[in-house]
Amino acid sequence: MDRLRLKVQVTTVPEDGKANAAVIKLLSKHWKIAKSLFTVTSGVTNRNKTLLISGDGVALTAKIKENT
Repeated sequence: MDRLRLKVQVTTVPEDGKANAAVIKLLSKHWKIAKSLFTVTSGVTNRNKTLLISGDGVALTAKIKENT
């Protein structure tokens, strides 16, 4: 899976990276992937973000598909 676009909404205030952490926590819990594997690569202070999930692409894709 090269690119996946999602619309995610959290109620956490966007200060000091709290909203970014909430998005990562939400996706991590839903997909059952460790939070430490997520990195915000673009949009740290913007509504639109790009996240990188580190690890084996095939295994991550399978995990996302089975938990979606």
